[in-house]
Amino acid sequence: MARNFTATMFGGTGPVRCSRLLAVCAAAVLILPSTGCNGDAAQTGRGMPDGDGVRTPTATPSSDPGAWIPGFVKEMSLEQKVGQLFVPTFADRAAAEQLIKRYHVGGLIYFPGNARDPEQTARLSNALQRASRIPLLLSVDEEQGLVTRLSYVTRLPGNMALGATAKPELARKAAEVTGAELRAVGINQNYAPVADVNVDPANPVIGVRSFGSDPALVSRMLGGAIQGYKDAGVAATAKHFPGHGDTGTDSHTGLPVIDHSRAEWERVDAPPFRAAVQNGVDAIMTAHIVVPGLDDSGDPATMSRTVLTGLLRDQLGYRGVVVTDSLSMAGARQKYGAPQAAVRAVRAGADQLLMPPNLAQAHAAVLAAVRQGTISRQRLDESVTRILRMKAQRGLFGDVQVDPERAGRTIRSDAHRKVARQVAERSITLVRNKGGLLPLRGKRVHVTGPHAETLAAALRERGVQVAASPGAADVVVVTTLNAGAATAAQIGRAGGRPVVVAALGLPYDLAYADAARAALATYSSGKASLNALARVLTGQVKPTGRLPVKVRGHKVGHGLTY
Repeated sequence: MARNFTATMFGGTGPVRCSRLLAVCAAAVLILPSTGCNGDAAQTGRGMPDGDGVRTPTATPSSDPGAWIPGFVKEMSLEQKVGQLFVPTFADRAAAEQLIKRYHVGGLIYFPGNARDPEQTARLSNALQRASRIPLLLSVDEEQGLVTRLSYVTRLPGNMALGATAKPELARKAAEVTGAELRAVGINQNYAPVADVNVDPANPVIGVRSFGSDPALVSRMLGGAIQGYKDAGVAATAKHFPGHGDTGTDSHTGLPVIDHSRAEWERVDAPPFRAAVQNGVDAIMTAHIVVPGLDDSGDPATMSRTVLTGLLRDQLGYRGVVVTDSLSMAGARQKYGAPQAAVRAVRAGADQLLMPPNLAQAHAAVLAAVRQGTISRQRLDESVTRILRMKAQRGLFGDVQVDPERAGRTIRSDAHRKVARQVAERSITLVRNKGGLLPLRGKRVHVTGPHAETLAAALRERGVQVAASPGAADVVVVTTLNAGAATAAQIGRAGGRPVVVAALGLPYDLAYADAARAALATYSSGKASLNALARVLTGQVKPTGRLPVKVRGHKVGHGLTY
């Protein structure tokens, strides 16, 4: 077990990593930073402002575990400080090590191309941490549900399915499962959970990524998720401030304008972020959106001091890390261009700069801005201090090496898959059941639509006779996946048989399912949700989910059971 020491050095204080047990370690007052305590290779200069030689700091107790950070920041070079702000993508280990060496980056983000399986990811995380003198925030965008980056983790239904359970404890369990699997492979920051309140059924970018359309429900579920990530030792990131839930434009491809007034923002968008602050969230991610009711300058929120400093820090009282959404997105680059977007984000109040399209240009632009005084040295130090404090709070100045073999055993464990099943079963929402058509007992059933074969197989396993055509069936189950108005046409092809519609994605499809005798929402087309749907359809499990959004004719909270 590695130990952390608070040690006086360079006129300030700093963390010392201990990775190999010294004969004198038990009663040591002097610790050599290049020597470890736990069988790992020595890490020269690890956690030090520079790596020049072996320092011999003196351990000093402190009531504030982060008391060493200001002194540590003071001794860092300007290039090291600027580097801490950046979280770029990388192709492979060699490329990442070059970024660490050349730019002193504070973190890196994983994508499927460099995170292929648990053991490989764990080994890569270990290598990257060894290559950096200051511990890295190794991050990923693993929301579960619609947005997932790691093919090997336990697949759980996403946020809207969790919202349908209305159980914050399930949100906590789900986040703890995801967080534990991320931490097992060396990933220590997740860009989740989503705090957006999805009030626009046609929202092209959020949708089922949201817990729902009720700010109070979203706030409760968000609090549970944040606690789950904390329990797993992973930094949680609430997103996308000031709120991306009412937009008709995808900020990946354009710059959305949201017309919420200040009063509407306070009522709809602000409550989940207030909850995030109250629950001690590690980081909050910005949105590349323009909200004239909050700032009439026309600047995206990511580059708006009025939004990031005025609202988030001054009004909501947030003191943690602010991370930008990807600076490669069109919404970030449209007004000022990529390099200046990074500079303006820091000036506005952002700390971490995520995924600049050209790291060299963005790093040079921020460095020049500091040297010219466009970004003050004090402003830079504030961001670096917040980043290092988050790293310390997540234990990154201790032993961050992970066991690749243990990672393989942790991922998709029986206990984790049980949580996925619980979430899926409790999320299935029965919206209509005319004449008691459900559950399906003693009926021949034809299944059509997206994932029909998977659902049909699950029904067969539960003793249902599956017919090859509507004409040979007593009931037709029509699955939809974000079909919208086309849902009605799918029902029309059922040959006049009684229809059960199951919306596997957006529940808004059910607004077009008036001709169906029965209608359900699963909010997910994953295997756990399809199996849960089969159990509900056959009556093995009673539906208990409640709509987390308004669907034409039904309010939030509507749901039937058997």
